[in-house]
Amino acid sequence: MALDQYNEEEEDENGMSFLDHLEQLRWHLLRSISAILIFMVLAFLSKGFVFGQVILGPSKVDFVTYRMLCKLSELFYLPALCIEKLPFIIQSRQMTGQFSMHITSSLVVGLIAAFPYVFWEIWRFISPGLYAKERNAARGAVFFVSLLFFMGASFGYFILSPLSINFLSNYQLDPSIANEFDITSYVSTLSMLVLASAVMFQLPVVIYFLTQAGLVSSAMLKAYRRHSIVVILVLSAVITPPDVISQILIAMPILVLYEAGIIIAKRLERKRREEELEDEL
Repeated sequence: MALDQYNEEEEDENGMSFLDHLEQLRWHLLRSISAILIFMVLAFLSKGFVFGQVILGPSKVDFVTYRMLCKLSELFYLPALCIEKLPFIIQSRQMTGQFSMHITSSLVVGLIAAFPYVFWEIWRFISPGLYAKERNAARGAVFFVSLLFFMGASFGYFILSPLSINFLSNYQLDPSIANEFDITSYVSTLSMLVLASAVMFQLPVVIYFLTQAGLVSSAMLKAYRRHSIVVILVLSAVITPPDVISQILIAMPILVLYEAGIIIAKRLERKRREEELEDEL
């Protein structure tokens, strides 16, 4: 009882009690969930486009990535680059398989489409608790986080997914074994590749905030560069199918983003030193 009274009476510098913050958080979460549900319903109603064109796109030889590879094969006289067939079929072996995958895929599409708004709601809840200097340092966070998220999702969908699907569909232990994938397995693999890529592309943002908080430095990132390469390769092996090409494909941009994070950390440290010198003067 005393604790409840304490929580109700205690106020922060903005004049808000603990319960007021909880109420704010509830409304931010409700609006975020509502946005996801709206996009989910739109995706559910657009079954022909979402499933026929988007989700099942990488399973068809006329997918844009496969067409580009065929053009590259003609340009560089490398016939092996052109993917002319994908020797597998997709089946639904459970009575509720297609319906459940329709709901699941609609939810994933809704989450991806609503991500900028969801992150904006989260940022609106967090930013009032920051100092003015911290808010200025994190200006444009919603834009850059959303940009990196969609870049990662696009990389996972247009590059990683089709090449992984091509590898897995052509992999056979014996010619007598046909590749017949369940719709659940196909959708879950595609979703994992897209979402994992989107999350891993947030590395520069993570490094930025950790550097801003003083938890890491450019010197530390350089010192642990070899260790980070090993960690990135392990993570790439975990989230991708068991082929070396897919592992390298996801590891390469992450390593580039890690190096970009080092540059970001250097600039933050230089800016911090300049501000300290100005304060001393």
